[in-house]
Amino acid sequence: MWYEYLTLEQSRQNGRAMESSGDELLRRPEQPQRATFLELFFDLAFVFALSQLSHALIQNLAWSGAFQALVLLLAVWRIWIATAWITDRFDPQRPVIQLLVIASLVGSLVVAVALPDAFGEQGLVFAGAYLAVNMGRGLVLVIALRHRELKRTAGRALFWYGLSAVPWIAGALSHGTTRGALWMLAIALDYAAYALHFPAPGLGRTPKWALPTVAEHLAERYQQIFIIALGELILVTGLTLRGTGFTPDTSAAFVVAIATTTLLWRIYIHRAGALTAEAIAAAREPAHLAASTIRAHLVMVAGVVLTAISTEIVIEHPLGRTPPAWIAVILGGPALFLVGRAGFEHAVFARVSRDRPIGVLVLAALAPAMLHAPPIMVAIAATAVLAGIAIADTARAHRRPPELPSPPG
Repeated sequence: MWYEYLTLEQSRQNGRAMESSGDELLRRPEQPQRATFLELFFDLAFVFALSQLSHALIQNLAWSGAFQALVLLLAVWRIWIATAWITDRFDPQRPVIQLLVIASLVGSLVVAVALPDAFGEQGLVFAGAYLAVNMGRGLVLVIALRHRELKRTAGRALFWYGLSAVPWIAGALSHGTTRGALWMLAIALDYAAYALHFPAPGLGRTPKWALPTVAEHLAERYQQIFIIALGELILVTGLTLRGTGFTPDTSAAFVVAIATTTLLWRIYIHRAGALTAEAIAAAREPAHLAASTIRAHLVMVAGVVLTAISTEIVIEHPLGRTPPAWIAVILGGPALFLVGRAGFEHAVFARVSRDRPIGVLVLAALAPAMLHAPPIMVAIAATAVLAGIAIADTARAHRRPPELPSPPG
């Protein structure tokens, strides 16, 4: 009941701001606040994008490859966040918003196609498609929105994407480390813009009421992007097994991969994953909590992408020597997921369960001992750590009554 009251009160507050804006494209409080089929349709592009990202990183398992993968992931993630926030603030049943989301889908597919060779011959295609999606979105909203402040909000975002376009294009025309440095600068500008509420000369900053705050919708979108990441992990598992065939060692690696996927899902959904909407509704600053939550999801998705890479490695090479880079990926994927999951838990409950940091430390401690173990044994060790955390979660849930969200003040 308390959650329903908070959600209703939040809707009323948003409704008053929307009514005062007088713009017909905005979501209304009386409309369904859940994610739509249009948004799920858009998400299909990101199964492909995450698969392409895994493919790009597995071709270069070195520090340079990790840096490049980080830049590419942040770019893909930025497109997804911006689209999720557009459908949070604006009515996805409106033809203009639907066309905007579909255009973003097409642009995202081009970005994904160019992604594996973005630091090679396809750099200009990648950067151009990324900028077309983001700047095109801002331009359409500036034209379509009627209310002055909403136009200014879209204009602020357009200003910042225009600013970051300089290092994006300059990087695409450069090569090697210069491209990486310029693109990191560009993506830093894109993320700093939101963190600072898009301050722009003559336009000021975006007001809080214009930021995404619809609890039920945001929670559902965050859950869906994590499921999309798990879907990519399952896709990689199936395709890799199809390529190797059913032998005793590859079949065992397949079972370990499925167990790991299931444990990632179980740990994610336990309490915090199921109470995201309630936490956003209960927060004093819903937009701030929404931003904290999406950062945690970025880290968790990055962990799942690493786990997908490790799954491909272990199924293709279950036995034999395990190079240090493989150990880093096999143990690092679950560790990165747990770091993100700890941040997610803190956003919802203002505390972190001890088994999360303990799990990260155990995975780190296992690395030296795994230097002489075959890849499948390293994967089994990582899965065992995740299983221990899932068991601890279940035992703790049986001992204590259900916990209500208490996001940080």
